[in-house]
Order: sequence, then C-alpha cells, then structure tokens
Amino acid sequence: MARSSSGIVAGLTAAAIAAVGFLGYQASATAPAHPPQAAAQEPAPAASPAAAGKQDPAKPVPVPEGSGTGVRVVYSVGQKRVWLVGDAAQQPKSFTVMPSTVHPKPGTYLVGSRSGSVTGSDGVPIEHVVRFATQEGVAVGFSARVDGTTPEPDPNKKTGGIRMTRADGDAMWAFATINSKVVVTP
Repeated sequence: MARSSSGIVAGLTAAAIAAVGFLGYQASATAPAHPPQAAAQEPAPAASPAAAGKQDPAKPVPVPEGSGTGVRVVYSVGQKRVWLVGDAAQQPKSFTVMPSTVHPKPGTYLVGSRSGSVTGSDGVPIEHVVRFATQEGVAVGFSARVDGTTPEPDPNKKTGGIRMTRADGDAMWAFATINSKVVVTP
C-alpha cells in the first residue's frame, strides 16, 4: 500500500506542477508587453492645468508642427521644451529645459560632440553634454548641472548650455549620439 500512496502523491504533484505551468503560460501570453506603472499619489492641484495656462501632465505635449520627421531631438526655444522622437511606434519623451543666453537659429543640426562631464562656460560642473551648434562664437548644447538644479542663466554672460534635470540629461545622453539630428524651432 505504501507504494501506491507514494505513486498517488507523485501523480498529484506532477498534475499540480503542470497546472501551475499552464496558468503561468496563460498569464504571460495575455499580459501587456509594457504594463502601465502606477502613478504616484499626489494631492490634487488647486486649479486645473488648463485654467492655470499649463499643459496637463497626463497628456503628452505634441511635437511642434514643421519639426521634421524620423528619429530626432526637437528643441523649441519658445516653449523651453525638448522632445526625444524615436521610431513611430514610440511616444516621444518630452521635458522642459532652461534655455541658455545664446539661442541657436531655427533649423536642422547634427550632434557634433559630446562630453561626459566638464565645467560649463558659466563655471558650473555639468554632465552629459551634447553639443550641436555654434552661435555667436559660443558652443550650444544640452547638459545637466551635477547639482541637479536648473536656474536661469546670468543674462550678462554668453552661455550656450541648455540645461535640464539630471534624469532628463541621462535620457538625452542615451538618445543623442554623434550625428543625431537636432531640429530647433522658434
């Protein structure tokens, strides 16, 4: 009898493992490729973004009209915003920036040089520098201050650093390699 009860236990164990494997397969086959992440709980704003004249953070900011096609970085001087536009299947990543005192003219540029970390023309340690233009003898590019801040630049200095948060600087660094297209809009 001992032999038959161990056979029954082995059979039940095998059946249970098969059932768990099948359910796991079903779950993975119907799960989304990129599940949505839970939003952080924050207090509700006092006024709606539309009433305050700001973009609703739940809605993507559209890429400016006339900014070209294909994979590119789009920089709107007037909106103080950048879009990292990948392939057509991806939603562009967009974030605000602090413009420099020297602005590139509207047009299409290519990333010409990059530096992991340097001292900016304003004397501040910066990282993930992506240069794409020269205007008024000043190199213009995207960068992040190592201290993570994005203050307004000194209007009395000619600087070309378009500053962003460190996290956005990481995204720019990964996206905009040498010869990447950068489109500047007014």
